[in-house]
Amino acid sequence: MSIIELEQVGFCPQQTTILRDITFSVEKGDYVAISGPSGGGKSTLLKLIATLLTPSSGKIYFEDKIQGEYPITEYRRQVSYCFQQPQLFGETVADNLRFPFEIRQQEFDREQVYRLLKQVDLSKQFLDKSILEISGGERQRVALIRNLLFLPKVLLLDEVTVGLDEESKQIVQQLIRAVHQEGVTILQVSHDEEDLQQAKREIKIEGGRLVHGPISSQ
Repeated sequence: MSIIELEQVGFCPQQTTILRDITFSVEKGDYVAISGPSGGGKSTLLKLIATLLTPSSGKIYFEDKIQGEYPITEYRRQVSYCFQQPQLFGETVADNLRFPFEIRQQEFDREQVYRLLKQVDLSKQFLDKSILEISGGERQRVALIRNLLFLPKVLLLDEVTVGLDEESKQIVQQLIRAVHQEGVTILQVSHDEEDLQQAKREIKIEGGRLVHGPISSQ
């Protein structure tokens, strides 16, 4: 069963073609890497699936229903997007990790947060850290945890390992593998060979077009 399906999707802001006639589907539980040269439209494609941009043509389906038929908040809880440059807010790590509970009007589950912090090699005390005092790798781990406190059905990853040191990259990749094993469908834009090998299959976007269909990496 397809969980995400794109049907002749195009994106042409101000008469400039960024993507054209993109058609492919993603099965529930799949792990798809999206590769291709810089400027080819990979990140734009992910943002269209995330509802951060609106297609100029074509249709995007989520669970056999047109994307635009979902209330945007409901959709984004099920199809979660992680930025290449993690966006943190407030003053502390705790401010960021309380947020998913607050928007759902649920009590902050400190033990769940501690478990996820441990999973990405961060201590309980890290909750009290100022977001101005943490490294890029730590920021990326916090942003990922924030997206995963309530597991989405689809996780969209936009070059989340780029610029990370080797230790942070390995920790992030391990977390992504663990989330996939829990049944979350993953679409990951990356140039990193380790990221590409981690995926079940790969699609390539070049010059705004799908160069070839999904190909098994195994």
